[in-house]
Amino acid sequence: MTAADAVAVGEVARAALTLDAREAPLLVARLLRPPRQRRWTALVTEDLGGVLFASMSATTSDGHIDLLAVAPGARRRGRGRALVGAAEEWLRGQGATEARFAGNPPCYAWPGVDVRYTPAACLAERLGYERYDTAWNMTADLTGDLSVEADLERLAAAGVTVRRATRQDAGAVTAFVETHWGGDWAWETAQASGCHYASRDGEIIGFAAWGTRPAWFGPTGVAEAARGLGVGQVLLRRCLAEQRDAGLTEAQISWVGPLRFYSRAVGARAERVFWLYRRKLGRP
Repeated sequence: MTAADAVAVGEVARAALTLDAREAPLLVARLLRPPRQRRWTALVTEDLGGVLFASMSATTSDGHIDLLAVAPGARRRGRGRALVGAAEEWLRGQGATEARFAGNPPCYAWPGVDVRYTPAACLAERLGYERYDTAWNMTADLTGDLSVEADLERLAAAGVTVRRATRQDAGAVTAFVETHWGGDWAWETAQASGCHYASRDGEIIGFAAWGTRPAWFGPTGVAEAARGLGVGQVLLRRCLAEQRDAGLTEAQISWVGPLRFYSRAVGARAERVFWLYRRKLGRP
């Protein structure tokens, strides 16, 4: 893929990714701007009817199929298989010993293959990939009560302040995130449209970010020593309220771990389910 192909590739993604058509071109643009140290490639068919993004993990010998899209009118002609084959060849050249249809944090499309994109799951299994894990996103309704006034008063009485991160705060917040959760989350936080954080005695104890993709919430975390105060729920609600103010009626909580927390805090429901696939890369 060349820079001149970017607009056409965005339109292929829009046509192919029917569940994500609205944000598909933005997703392509995001994958074209990964972290500086990432090894990645973008492959297209000669007729620009199909595109595939692939990358290497920063910490293991795993390779990732980050996005595969074939325009509806170009399907059933072997383009998906050819793109995956070319990606596997590139990954071998980068030293990969395993290829995965799975998200490569921090810059990824989805955790895995959305189960509703059935042709993609069928292709992965036909090519010998095995399903090894399941992940999910939760959906939060933004039209309900997201108020936090009483909680803010309670936290203030305990010496905890919650505020929106400004440009001047950005360095301290990302440093806090990197210290507690590593560079991947720090990169995502730096890319976010909005971020809120909590502090006590001049030290940051929790954060929440939104807008790494317009409708997505996360990452978020609270330092272990500050858990149990209700900080996480307040930060979550503050971010979701901003997303509502930006015109959204729903938000996606991406690659969720604690289902119970989000269900209780804002009534979020598990909705998008993803299958993660992998296979060993031997010789072609």
